[in-house]
Amino acid sequence: MDWGMKNRLSQLIQPDGRCFFMPIDHGYFQGPTSKLEKPGETIKPLLPFYDALFVTRGVLRACIDPANTKPIILRVSGGTSMVGKDLANEGLTTSMKDAVRLNAAAVGISIFVGSDYEHQTLLNLSKLVDEGEEYGIPVMAVTAVGKELEKRDARYLALACRIAAELGAKVVKTYWCENFEKVVNGCPVPVVMAGGPKVETAREVFEFVYDGMQKGAIGVNLGRNIWQNEYPVAMIKALRAIVHEKATVEDAVEIFNTR
Repeated sequence: MDWGMKNRLSQLIQPDGRCFFMPIDHGYFQGPTSKLEKPGETIKPLLPFYDALFVTRGVLRACIDPANTKPIILRVSGGTSMVGKDLANEGLTTSMKDAVRLNAAAVGISIFVGSDYEHQTLLNLSKLVDEGEEYGIPVMAVTAVGKELEKRDARYLALACRIAAELGAKVVKTYWCENFEKVVNGCPVPVVMAGGPKVETAREVFEFVYDGMQKGAIGVNLGRNIWQNEYPVAMIKALRAIVHEKATVEDAVEIFNTR
């Protein structure tokens, strides 16, 4: 692995081998998501606590202060929306040259294994990995499922994560599930957990994050369960303690309630 690739990965994955990514890319298919109408304002109080920001180039240029930010993971796939026919029909939306201009530490792309557009999205990933290797920029693959939430089981996610790794992704973002160790053990590159839809209680988030970390994930890529919470700073502090300080669920609950 070349120096530039290693350097960018070291910005994302901290010295303890763990990471905390903050996604605010939801608008690329959802539009002005609740609590994310003004992305720059949403992340201001959260800036000290996450390790990298997952964002589109449009929001990055329009809303994020270049003098005061963390490493950037650039969302580079899209082309569909919630009102369209199929969320899986994605293409590449951003060139690797633009990622270089934006000083991205990594790029992120969704794959839709098992969908009508499986072939297309997997080739998108392969092409992006080729370009990333040329420029020294790591690729994070996101195992997306569109509206088909029932696909979030260990057998399916293990399949999707392994394929992403086989095609050259340096990190894979996927959903937590029961028997999550089967997903991690079958994936030869680091796995980070997505948040998925906002859940009812903070404890539920702490429980799945703690379980996933115990079963081999290196970190999280959580957005809505943080910035849609009534107390986002307390939420991110508690989650960061699980990821970077090996806090338990009870520790996290206490941090959340205290702060």
